[in-house]
Amino acid sequence: MELIQKIKQAETQAQEIIDQAKAQAVKGAEQARQKRQQAITQAETDRRKAVASALERAKAEGQKQLEALKADAEGNRRKLREDTAKKMAGAVEKVLNYLKG
Repeated sequence: MELIQKIKQAETQAQEIIDQAKAQAVKGAEQARQKRQQAITQAETDRRKAVASALERAKAEGQKQLEALKADAEGNRRKLREDTAKKMAGAVEKVLNYLKG
């Protein structure tokens, strides 16, 4: 009788150990899943920050280029006005001379 009770007790202990191992495995898997999810979330946050930073840098660079192009265009317009003003006087004189005959 005592042997049967020891066997039943050993089976009960074995079942408890199995149940504890299953619970620990489930807990470990859940912790690993949570860590993966946190890593994914952090990576997404880092990616968004990197994209926003790159966008700001590109915007600033684009603004600099725009200002430089505007300055170049204004310089070209001034030069063109000066050049045409010089040529205009000579053209007007030629036309007047032609009309005078």
